[in-house]
Amino acid sequence: MKQSLRYFLFIFSFLTLLSCENSQTSKPIPMSEVAQDPHSFANHHEVAVKHLAWEAEIDFEKNIIRATAGLSLDRKLKSDKLILDTRSLLIESVRDESGTELNYSLSEEKKFLGQALEIDLLESTDTVYVEYKTTQGAEALQWLEIQQTADKTHPFLFTQSQAILARTWIPIQDGPGMRFTYSAQVTVPQGMMALMSAENPTELAEDGVYRFKMKQAIPAYLMALAVGNIQFESIGDRTGVYAEPSVLKKAVYEFGEMDEMLVAAEKLYGTYAWERYDLIVLPPSFPFGGMENPRLTFATPTILAGDRSLTSLVAHELAHSWSGNLVTNATWNDFWLNEGFTVYFERRIMEEVYGREYSEMLALLGFQDLRKTIAEFSDSPNDTKLKLDLAGRNPDDGMSDIAYEKGYVFLRFLEETVGRKNFDSFLNGYFEKHAFKVMTTEDFKDYLSEKLLDQDSSWKSAVDVDEWMYGAGLPDNAPQAKSDKFEKVEAQLERWTSGTPAAELGNLEWSSHEWLHFVRKLPSGLTAAQLGELDAAFGFTTSGNSEVLAAWFQHTIRSNYEPAWETLDSFLTNVGRRKFLTPTYRAMKESGQILLAREIYSKARGNYHSVATNTIDELLGLEQ
Repeated sequence: MKQSLRYFLFIFSFLTLLSCENSQTSKPIPMSEVAQDPHSFANHHEVAVKHLAWEAEIDFEKNIIRATAGLSLDRKLKSDKLILDTRSLLIESVRDESGTELNYSLSEEKKFLGQALEIDLLESTDTVYVEYKTTQGAEALQWLEIQQTADKTHPFLFTQSQAILARTWIPIQDGPGMRFTYSAQVTVPQGMMALMSAENPTELAEDGVYRFKMKQAIPAYLMALAVGNIQFESIGDRTGVYAEPSVLKKAVYEFGEMDEMLVAAEKLYGTYAWERYDLIVLPPSFPFGGMENPRLTFATPTILAGDRSLTSLVAHELAHSWSGNLVTNATWNDFWLNEGFTVYFERRIMEEVYGREYSEMLALLGFQDLRKTIAEFSDSPNDTKLKLDLAGRNPDDGMSDIAYEKGYVFLRFLEETVGRKNFDSFLNGYFEKHAFKVMTTEDFKDYLSEKLLDQDSSWKSAVDVDEWMYGAGLPDNAPQAKSDKFEKVEAQLERWTSGTPAAELGNLEWSSHEWLHFVRKLPSGLTAAQLGELDAAFGFTTSGNSEVLAAWFQHTIRSNYEPAWETLDSFLTNVGRRKFLTPTYRAMKESGQILLAREIYSKARGNYHSVATNTIDELLGLEQ
């Protein structure tokens, strides 16, 4: 009786939520254009989800979500079966719009992929309602206790759906090439705010009920939810920041140039398609620097440096509003099409706002990361190709600097070959023509040839597209940025290594990027005494810049520099960003300190998201 009542109440709500579908500005792409996705069970070529109406209740006592997913269908081939992706969901019932129960089954569990939810459709079925609960195995969800938040007044929940974790909190067709619009009604405890990758509130709802609309079609990995003690402050007409109250003012200052970035981005590659661009600063357990959820970037507090020195991450996530969110990689094998384009766009935004020298420093730091990653993949050279083959693997394996930085270098090479004016014209056409569509590497290769390289025989002969896309490592003609400021940094480092005391190097009024370059360029094998000299002069162990601090730890760990241990312990305990965790724990392992690494990890693990723990568990040889 209770389930039936709940179902019919949901139908009433769903009709209201569904109304936004009629006002959508973009329609899901024809699924015939979508490549076969090795990480999805979905039969989207036959029956596609075109709209999700989601009604959910957030239960912080049991750390579960109770929900009903209303799935409006496009029955392309008159198939009598709908196949959805699920993982660790408890399915309670499946019905159609008339209330008729539909037969369904769950396939055997597959590693990484979960289970296919196969639903038998009636001839008249246009909408399917799946009533379900999440479980403790929902890897997308991170439930934070009160003490794990900044203000320590309320618990917190956030999601991380990329790459294929949306299926752990919503039964959906979970692949980057499958787009749908959505609406939602989310009930949370009073005094808490709920936000999604959609049109968002700016004030608390007294009854704890929040309603959302996303009228642009998005893939499931861009589904996002955050619930907590959250406040909002506007930055510009189209931009603003959400954060816990104690963090908000700092975040507003740090991201005060968001409007300028948005204007710069539109100047480069056309109108922003998502109305607003807001950002939420999450608790430190968030596993990434940022996540480009449409309309609402999720960001780590590790970029709150106090001097706006790490805001290139904001430019990166903003750039995703074009490359990734607007034009999307068809499968995770084509991930570089999202990230390589975004890094290129990010640096063009930073150049527009801060100047060429600034963006070149970023490009050089990125090139350093790329060289290091290629070296780390010496035993698996196929993973250094832009086009990947991730079938049978976790698509997270492809989320390396190869996609980001090698992709960027390829696009930079194209720009330098054809000239910036020609390349910008090409990219503007690319984003306009493929808006709200997907792209494979092969599709891009064809488009690149037709719209750019075939226009000039010298361009065509200069660019070996197959080597860039399908070859391992870097081509010999890969361009590299240059920085006069970094050369001056290296000159000061040479003075120190030649015997000049660090204290006598003078008042080095460097940017954080210059300091990062200095730390990265420190020779290996320094003694603890030498690190102490540098620390006394420049205060690396107390740096407020997380990038500098993480690079410094690489040296302190290997030299057993004890004054940094307390800071290292605190950093690893409180910061959940995988970019910093992985190399730091790896350095401890490689320097014979794996027992200490495991000791710190044992107390810190509960503060990390599953995306991070999956990586560190494997790195430290731990079975969970």
